[in-house]
Amino acid sequence: MTPCGCRCAGSSPRRRTRSPASPRTAPRCSWTGWRRPTEPRARVAEAADLLERTAGRLDVLVNNAGVSGETGPGWVQDPTTLDLDAVRAVVDVNVYGVIRVTNALLPLLRRSAAPRVVNVSSSVGSLTWQSNPAVDVGPVMAAYSPTKTYLNAVTVRYARQLAGTGVLVNAVCPGLVATDFTGFQGRPAQQAAATAVRLATLPGDGPTGGFFNDEGPVPW
Repeated sequence: MTPCGCRCAGSSPRRRTRSPASPRTAPRCSWTGWRRPTEPRARVAEAADLLERTAGRLDVLVNNAGVSGETGPGWVQDPTTLDLDAVRAVVDVNVYGVIRVTNALLPLLRRSAAPRVVNVSSSVGSLTWQSNPAVDVGPVMAAYSPTKTYLNAVTVRYARQLAGTGVLVNAVCPGLVATDFTGFQGRPAQQAAATAVRLATLPGDGPTGGFFNDEGPVPW
């Protein structure tokens, strides 16, 4: 396919991840990726400098890094026995890492004619679904699930702050994806990435501050 000229970047997971986005999902774009967005600020600055030198701008940022933390049988994380240091480690990757990387790359995104930020979330971050006994949202994951709720809230704050600038910021739930995070249960990553790609290529009048899966908006 003919290159589209887009400059795209994404953070890759340090450990197991439930999210699917990879360079293969957007073959027409110029892609830059790096691992460990939670390393010291200098490493994030290095990534920003690399993009500055090689591309000069950034059109799409996909915040794809995510970890679950330690789980018991059936992926359960019992809130009554959680180790706080373990919780902090999950928050550091799933939330603080997103903030760290996004803020470092915003100057490059602002140079784009159509800047887009896609935060890879999960349906387990939906409080509406989590509190509805009729909805199957999987096991109790008291460290992982709240970080996705937190990430959704952060997504809305970025969208509000950047309203009117052309930067569209949305969250996506890719569903159960066949990666090492899930023990390779679920659908192929290329299929699961379709909604993330759609959000990354939204027109200028597209939504911002939303949470989506393949079927459309996901309730908060």
